[in-house]
Amino acid sequence: MFSIFKKNIQKLVSDFAHIQVDIHSHLIPGIDDGADSIETSLELIRHLQALGYKHLITTPHVMSDLYPNTKQDILTGLGKTAKAVKAAGIDVEMGAAAGYYMDEHFEAIINSDEILALPGNRVLVEMSFVTAPPNLYHNIFRLQTKGYKPILAHPERYLFLKNDFKQYSRLKEYGCAFQLNVLSLIGHYGKPVQEVAYKLLKNNMIDYLGTDLHHSRHAELMKTVLEDKKALEILSTYEFGNNTFLEAALPQESAIKL
Repeated sequence: MFSIFKKNIQKLVSDFAHIQVDIHSHLIPGIDDGADSIETSLELIRHLQALGYKHLITTPHVMSDLYPNTKQDILTGLGKTAKAVKAAGIDVEMGAAAGYYMDEHFEAIINSDEILALPGNRVLVEMSFVTAPPNLYHNIFRLQTKGYKPILAHPERYLFLKNDFKQYSRLKEYGCAFQLNVLSLIGHYGKPVQEVAYKLLKNNMIDYLGTDLHHSRHAELMKTVLEDKKALEILSTYEFGNNTFLEAALPQESAIKL
């Protein structure tokens, strides 16, 4: 767990440079509900660079019914995006993993050995905002038996867990790390989500921070996070573990240094 509060902070941060790595975004064009063109991709990447990020590991959705992306689909899209970023002279390092939706086809993906993981064999997963999949804990266990370390994307957004908060502790006990969305800090997804976000932070249950950037509106809202006193205090005093992704070498096939 990386969520340990710093002490004796002298001043509030002014950007996200100290986070160093974004591990959740949708920057590859035309592959999911994120960027719809390479021009949009470049616009979003420029926004992230301006906010202080130097390392971007983008994570397209993998959902059997809507976005049946394969490992090769994502890597091909990464290559094209990285080439455009280099041509545009944007100084960032790019990689790609995937955000896996835990539906009825997810176990087949695990068994296929086609998982596109984050550095350190960490796998970003998500689920329905309405109810947990019946095989949630089985999926987490199966990932671990394959040598993966699951990270649950935006746990604060699963409001069906709000009145059963002990389920968050159970997920942690099962070895599942948590990635908070930046915009949850300012109530972008609603006040209940914001309340859960701060409760998870208060209980030192958050491990990583992610932008979950889909479009320019998200990018503009991230600027307002830096104007929100409560959010800034969290960014300045809470130890997120994003920099550990720099310590784990990116697989050659999923990272491109520009």
